[in-house]
Amino acid sequence: MSAGDASVAGLQGVFGGTFNPVHFGHLRSALELVESLQMEHLRLMPSARPPHREAPDCSAEHRAAMLQLAVAGEPRLSCDPRELQRSGKSYTIDSLLELRHELGEEAGLCMVLGCDALLDIAEWHRWQALLDCAHIIVLARPGWVLPQSGKVAQWLAAHRLEDSAALRRRPAGGILITELRPLAISSTEIRELLQRRRSARYLLPEPVLDYIQRNSLYQ
Repeated sequence: MSAGDASVAGLQGVFGGTFNPVHFGHLRSALELVESLQMEHLRLMPSARPPHREAPDCSAEHRAAMLQLAVAGEPRLSCDPRELQRSGKSYTIDSLLELRHELGEEAGLCMVLGCDALLDIAEWHRWQALLDCAHIIVLARPGWVLPQSGKVAQWLAAHRLEDSAALRRRPAGGILITELRPLAISSTEIRELLQRRRSARYLLPEPVLDYIQRNSLYQ
């Protein structure tokens, strides 16, 4: 499909992470993305074995179960457990290739990244092939600065989109920087609260907190 085409066949998204555990910051960002970019659907994809950090103490199966509880009742969001079903490290390019095959060549596909991940993206496996499969949506945070030099800065300058309308002109290949409502919640903070036997209520969905307590996670 050429850049001049009017629109792609729908717009789907994928938001990867450890989700250890999932919290309202993840969920609110996901919902705002769906609405602001007019996505048909956004998959939240827990990483089983992250290549660039230590594997979480909490199993991928537990993290996926919590994510499924968190998005229950919101049809525009779902948990995609595909990385739990593959052996070895969880490479993003493999998941994007699978999704592209499932959705077809004409569907719009967006991969969501935090701004910190963009700074390190040159360390990712086959990072320059990511845009062959999907657009990249970068979530900017207050005080964050785009890379100013080097290969990531050049890559960004070559592919950056001016606005979200450009996501619908082709199925993949662009980078959009966007800002969302900042919620100062972190999975690290939640884990530390639970380890100190303090309450994490109102930081994450109640069914997720119940699951953590039933399974004695993060103790």
